[in-house]
Amino acid sequence: MSHDHQHQHGGHDHGDESALADLLDLDAQALPEYLPEVTALIRDHLDDRPVRRILDMGTGTGTGALALTRRFPDAEVTAVDISEHMLTRLRDKASARGVADRIRTLRADLDAGWPELEPVDLAWAANSLHHTADPDRVLTDLFATIRPGGLLALAELNSMPRFLSTAGELGDLEDRAHEALAAETADHVPHLGSDWTTLLTKAGFEIETERRILISLTPPLPEAAARLAHSTLQRMRTGLADRLSAPDATALDTLLTAGPEGLASRPDLTVRDERPIWIARRP
Repeated sequence: MSHDHQHQHGGHDHGDESALADLLDLDAQALPEYLPEVTALIRDHLDDRPVRRILDMGTGTGTGALALTRRFPDAEVTAVDISEHMLTRLRDKASARGVADRIRTLRADLDAGWPELEPVDLAWAANSLHHTADPDRVLTDLFATIRPGGLLALAELNSMPRFLSTAGELGDLEDRAHEALAAETADHVPHLGSDWTTLLTKAGFEIETERRILISLTPPLPEAAARLAHSTLQRMRTGLADRLSAPDATALDTLLTAGPEGLASRPDLTVRDERPIWIARRP
């Protein structure tokens, strides 16, 4: 069970893929400043080098690919994902935004082998590499695909955002839910939270920047952020059903109702998250 771009998720059914796709798009709507900040950081490290070809490795619904087309208007993007459902959603959004001619989608399973790709000036991998079976091999293949002097922008995560008050019973509830989530991901997503600095260096990259982008939205939340809180906690409640105690499951169920004790009635919801970013260069 994961919040992020679960691109190596071959075992999920279509309903789960659709729900995950909705959550990925909602994340971008609720946090509209995040991707522009990241793409500006990438641009600042390009040293005026032209960007003509971009690889989005594990694109999901393509929020990153679309942000990159806005930041680099002369570039074409190859967006790779294992899920045809995700790629279809990206193609629909690209058509709606008038950039379908600049985005090529490619269905590929990175664990089955590296796809045939043209050399790129910039590669972007957002919350996808920890789902691969062998990140060392994938990073080595990425290194070979990037032109000398080109960049890899790697975005990873450590956990889901937090939304509830840090004090009192709700804070304790969210802490326990995140502890259960950490146990779940340790069992099923062992590369989450890997030492990406070491792995990037081992693959041959020179790290230029490592930054942790802090996200902090305070009440009253925009409508999209409030929906993100509900959708994320709902996904946690469903995915952690076997790990939550009965009282904690009941407490989450209460928060997820439309009643007076539900999230929609709480004036103190926040969004708190920390998202690490690495900008690395192929020498």
